Amino acid sequence: MNITDLMEGLSHSLQINKVPDSWAAKAYFSKKSLAEWFTDLLLRVTQLQEWTEDAETPPVLWIAGLFNPMSYLTAIMQVTARAKNLPLDDICLRTDIKNTFETKDFPNFAEEGAYVNGFFLEGAGWECGRGEEQGYLVDMVLKDLHPALPVMHVLAIRRSERKTVGIYECPVYVTSGRGPTYVFTSDLQMESEESDVNKWILAGCALLMSPE
Repeated sequence: MNITDLMEGLSHSLQINKVPDSWAAKAYFSKKSLAEWFTDLLLRVTQLQEWTEDAETPPVLWIAGLFNPMSYLTAIMQVTARAKNLPLDDICLRTDIKNTFETKDFPNFAEEGAYVNGFFLEGAGWECGRGEEQGYLVDMVLKDLHPALPVMHVLAIRRSERKTVGIYECPVYVTSGRGPTYVFTSDLQMESEESDVNKWILAGCALLMSPE
């Protein structure tokens, strides 16, 4: 049997622990090595299997495991717009960061919006709040390049109700490649209303769904 260029390229990628180009072309954005990518793929399949078996969304959805996470967020806005009889153009997303990383702390679905997880910070760290107080952005810890963010509560609200003071409008990307992997903008609380948002802009602070 003759070895084609495609087969040779596939073999070479497998040998150097790289996701073959032919696979990457049909998959989701990722900069992971082949071994990490395969582990991530199995986790995605497991979530979809559990979702299908129960025929309902998990109370806390690993949104980073979706092929198109923005479609899920758009659905949240559409459901809210229909329920409150509001035009979709008047709706935006609000993100509240909870003070726990444990999905088991949320056994029930959110009354509005949805609980999601699977976010990692780049260019900053996160200080959890106490009780019902929200946490806030802090300087990143040395060598902790991508600290995990606690469970996020995503809601759809009217644009006029959106809080902007003391808030950093943080871009969310799938990978550290940023650019075309942009998903949406998350409103992250800063330490105080007097905090300078330029600090986080200059630090390149962003949320990633799939850091390598």
